[in-house]
Amino acid sequence: MKFVICGKGGSGKSTVSALIAREMASRGEKVLVVDTDESNFGLYKQLGLPQPRDFMDSLGGKKGLGERLMKFMRSEGKEKLSILQEFSIDDIPQELIVGEDGIKLVAIGKIHDYGEGCACPMGALAREFIEKLKADGMQVIVDTDAGIEHFGRGVEAGSDRIVVVIDPSFESVQLSEKISEMGAKINKPVCFILNRMNEDAAELSSLVDGKKVIGSVPFDRDVFQACLKGSQVPQLAEMKEIVDRLLAE
Repeated sequence: MKFVICGKGGSGKSTVSALIAREMASRGEKVLVVDTDESNFGLYKQLGLPQPRDFMDSLGGKKGLGERLMKFMRSEGKEKLSILQEFSIDDIPQELIVGEDGIKLVAIGKIHDYGEGCACPMGALAREFIEKLKADGMQVIVDTDAGIEHFGRGVEAGSDRIVVVIDPSFESVQLSEKISEMGAKINKPVCFILNRMNEDAAELSSLVDGKKVIGSVPFDRDVFQACLKGSQVPQLAEMKEIVDRLLAE
């Protein structure tokens, strides 16, 4: 299955993505993590992996992708935008993948330099990547950029389930409602994970659609230290129930 992890900036999407991936891998699942956040460089650290090269580089970089997008726009939609053909993980050049058999990581692309332009080509590539990728028995975890711009890009079109990370903030609660609306429009199931919780988890759950909450992740000192120092996040017992529900439902 393909799980898209989303939420507001700072809610802990990358951390939760890494925690889910580690729990799935501990069960013998083959996991591919897809980093589609062009501005966050921390996910590979949380997975305990080296930084991967941008997948975008294999297609001519941002310039090459931008030219394809411009050609599509000039055709006024008469030409179908097709960046990738259907592919499996074995078709991806090995120099663009990092990780062991349990967890592998691919990064769509990053903003590396001042003035290099917008992230639109990366968004288009992320949509194509998720839609055209054949999972072939792998669990695919997609870490998205902050907010809901990726919904406007259609990144969720190729997903099987949308997972919203909600932190204890009014903005996060509001965003969960908007994402639920968008998920319903494209017929994608949406579930919630409450992050950095303590005894107030029940209160936060009451402010969102409680039926969609599949679990909560507590504030954990070891996870905090790992995120602060840029090291691999530890496994948490609470992830067992969350992943049980993700895989079962």
